[in-house]
Amino acid sequence: MGSQIRPPAARADRIAIEKQSQWLVTAFVASGMVFMLLPGTFLGLWNLISISRRHTLESLSSPWLQAHGQAQLYGWVGSFILGIGFYSLTKMQSTFTFPACSGWISWTMWTLGITLRWIAGVIGWHWRILMPLSGFFELAAFVLFYRSVRRHRPTNEEKPSKEVWKVLVSGGSIAFLLALTVNFIAVIFVAVRSDTPALPHVFDQELIMLMVWGVLVPTIWGFNARWLPIFGGLKRPDVNHLLCAYGLSVMALALVLLQWWTASAALLLLVACLAVEALHVWEPRVQPAKLQGVHPSFPWFLRIPYIWLVVSCLLNMLAVRFDEAGGIWGASRHAITVGFVAGMVFVVGQRLLPAFCGMRTLWSSKLMLWSLLLLHLGCASRVTLEPLAYENSWQFAWRLLPLSAVMELSAVTLFAWNIFATLLQPPAHLRVATRLATRGTESISC
Repeated sequence: MGSQIRPPAARADRIAIEKQSQWLVTAFVASGMVFMLLPGTFLGLWNLISISRRHTLESLSSPWLQAHGQAQLYGWVGSFILGIGFYSLTKMQSTFTFPACSGWISWTMWTLGITLRWIAGVIGWHWRILMPLSGFFELAAFVLFYRSVRRHRPTNEEKPSKEVWKVLVSGGSIAFLLALTVNFIAVIFVAVRSDTPALPHVFDQELIMLMVWGVLVPTIWGFNARWLPIFGGLKRPDVNHLLCAYGLSVMALALVLLQWWTASAALLLLVACLAVEALHVWEPRVQPAKLQGVHPSFPWFLRIPYIWLVVSCLLNMLAVRFDEAGGIWGASRHAITVGFVAGMVFVVGQRLLPAFCGMRTLWSSKLMLWSLLLLHLGCASRVTLEPLAYENSWQFAWRLLPLSAVMELSAVTLFAWNIFATLLQPPAHLRVATRLATRGTESISC
């Protein structure tokens, strides 16, 4: 036991490293929420209002749509992934040198890259220069992150881990690197050969599928396999079934690249059902959920995103057969990006991010509830109305569509408000110390 006790100098170094990592993850989270709120959700609302007024998707600028998607997928979800990834380095027992310099350079380049892509797509200012620059900065930022993670090697006292969650997160990281590399090559091609700052439509859809099913979904599965048994009280995941789901999802992505849409859609539906079964999402809890600092509805909102995952895959199958104007495709994509990805980030993020950003507690559990309710209600409205409007099945649906975006914008605003208010609070241990000091002062005065 004595050999495991660190000397005071080592403990002081460890505390300094922990503070550095907390500041870095806070920067990634804060910038990610800015992208989520302004160029992401606000631009999405503006896009939807424009579409609803003209009753057609084709009237909207493709660069605007792609700028919105870039801010959503890369801007806030990608920022969260990088920030949490850097923070996790401090939890590796053999890591005593936190890559603070690489972390801050990565944050600067990542934020700059997303911003330049948004400017190029929305404003069009010098887009032939800004598009390649944005792709370079995004790729370089992730390479710095990836190198920092790969440099860690277990010491002799550590055994290499083969936990399923690490396999899934590692696979998602490799797919992220691949997606950013392909994106960089694509934006160079667009800058040289195209007349507009927009990727070709089919290629853009394939890149979105790679980002969603290659990066976001496996990463969420990995973190769910790690945290759902602890925080949700669920059974430990079935490792073989979860790895099988991941392998089949890679096969489905390969089919997408071959443009075998029907086979890919059928396989993804099987993948979604297999993942739900492997993670025991809808099975009874085996122990009480940990609800400290969050709303009591937390366990239910952990499960709801997996409904959206299955719904998205069902709509994907219908789109292959029946979609004519993009409505069913759009509903399927919205179900997985907002219902599954954002739904899971909202519920897990409000549980974990306060702890990662300085051991704080969530500012308001009621805001957590309302943000989740509005998010899922807005997603349900959008997924229901979009096929009806776009496919010209119900004209009045065009007037109702902006209401779904307003609900989602309200949800995003409440989520950001809750997280920013949490970050502005002092850490929990400082609040306790202040409270104890106040009580001591009162006792002396009495």
